[in-house]
Amino acid sequence: MNELLPLVALIGRPNVGKSTLFNRLLKKRVSITHDMPGVTRDSIFCTVRGEERLYTLVDTGGIVPDSSDEIEMDIFQQAREAMENADLILFVVDGRQGLHPQDEQVSQYLRQSGREVRVVVNKVDGPEQEEALSAEFYALGFPLHCVSAAQGFGMGDLREVIESVLPLAGADGETAQAARGLKIALLGRPNAGKSSTINALLGKKRLMVSSEAGTTRDCVDVAVERGGKVYTFVDTAGVRRKSRVTESLEYFSVVHALQAARRADVVVLVLDVMSGVVGQDKRLLSFLDAEKIPFVILVNKIDLLTKDQLAQAKKGLTEDFAFCAHVPVLYASSVSMAGLGGLLPLVDKLWEQCGRRLGTGELNRLVKLVAERHQPPVVGGRRGKIYYMTQAETRPPTFVFFVNDENLFGGSYVRYLENQLRKVFLLDKTPVRMVFRSSHDTQR
Repeated sequence: MNELLPLVALIGRPNVGKSTLFNRLLKKRVSITHDMPGVTRDSIFCTVRGEERLYTLVDTGGIVPDSSDEIEMDIFQQAREAMENADLILFVVDGRQGLHPQDEQVSQYLRQSGREVRVVVNKVDGPEQEEALSAEFYALGFPLHCVSAAQGFGMGDLREVIESVLPLAGADGETAQAARGLKIALLGRPNAGKSSTINALLGKKRLMVSSEAGTTRDCVDVAVERGGKVYTFVDTAGVRRKSRVTESLEYFSVVHALQAARRADVVVLVLDVMSGVVGQDKRLLSFLDAEKIPFVILVNKIDLLTKDQLAQAKKGLTEDFAFCAHVPVLYASSVSMAGLGGLLPLVDKLWEQCGRRLGTGELNRLVKLVAERHQPPVVGGRRGKIYYMTQAETRPPTFVFFVNDENLFGGSYVRYLENQLRKVFLLDKTPVRMVFRSSHDTQR
């Protein structure tokens, strides 16, 4: 959670439209919305840029106060934590269904919280419906606003109310960037231990953990502060094979997980040491490698193996990771905490490498050296020639080779050039993108 910005919490019973309202306030689709109650399980945090200020918005799961269901009890506990920390609570109710007994139960907890509360009567599609659909909600005793999160009615007024109530906070992009810190997405198959890893780093149960696969459906942002630095972890839904994704809801979860990986600064791919590297893990590895996404492999649950079993597992995993040998690998346990202390320092080193910029002069000295040691191959009677190279981008480092014919470069010689780049410039952890561009067309 972002401690530097005011916090606005969306609270309410299941299926009143909190996630739709969350997406509307963000002006983008982040929370999964579905007509099945209980879609949002973990609390989801995002930074909102308002007209005059920034604030953190949290979408909580639907509250069922008297439930004995373990997951619903966890949802309620997370929602209560959000209430206790909120600068403003938006108590979302369903105007079409009218005042529900659960709404009255939730309102009792809100009164006890001592926080600023506004009732948001959702599913009111126009001003002509306001009086009829909102009247009975005045009994809850809080100021009231009518909106349609799906249609957009009343959203401008609600945004003004939010900003008028919140304490002042910085509204510049640098503040938002510093607040969220390095964004790290955890990716992996269901039950690999992604949520448990974040909970272990936090030192408390912030995300729900269950032996039931698929507990995490949304991509959930959680901030961790270590050594004066803020890291925002994104806990994604477990990625299954497409043939296993039968529910439309789970399909959207998988899409969100892969999108989160593309948007993250660094990805931590969590593997279960007991399962080894299965087909889906290899597909995820290939996806991250092909997209040139900076990532770390976290092999979890080593507490379940003996010393000899772990040594044998490491030997097999080294072979599985051979095609992306530059990727850092950490063996850890989210239960015993073994190895987890090295995760954030490793992520920092990887991110630093991703941002490294090299001068054209030193790059071209390398070109001359490697060409002398190992000339480009002859293809179709023509030998490739490198005229010069430059670095075009960082994160990841992207190098452009200007050559006589780009079609003469590929395979083992490109791997040789990459290996030399990594060895000479100590780029042993970051992905590297290499582009070959034909130049001097008259010589082709």
